[in-house]
Amino acid sequence: MWNTLWPMALVVLANVVYQVCAKSVPEAMDPFASLTVTYLVGAAASAALFFILNRGGSLFSEYGKLNWASIVLGVVIVGLEVGWIFAYKAGWQVSTAFIVQSAFIAAALLLMGYLLYHETLTWNKVIGVAICLIGLFFINR
Repeated sequence: MWNTLWPMALVVLANVVYQVCAKSVPEAMDPFASLTVTYLVGAAASAALFFILNRGGSLFSEYGKLNWASIVLGVVIVGLEVGWIFAYKAGWQVSTAFIVQSAFIAAALLLMGYLLYHETLTWNKVIGVAICLIGLFFINR
């Protein structure tokens, strides 16, 4: 049970702190300049955690296992991060912005899961996404 719960708890905690940080980037600061610091800290933290959790591990050996996903993920993360920063600079509220994007992501991932990974598409899932999208109407009124 713990192996199932702790990753989700980490995602929730990290997302809450992430949203607060993204909204707190100074208005006058260029988001890309801010992200250079973000990614340098992230790279250092990732390297430190790699060596802490993999005693005697070799980063270069691991780099030999790379595929397209790590590279595309890097580009996509920049889009994600800068999108959030610009959304908050445009006036989105923390209390609604995440809910709006989460509902649309749920709908998109339901479709992607079905098309790319052959995950089961049930009426319960479709109705759940429809309810989320209807909820967006009420949240944004």
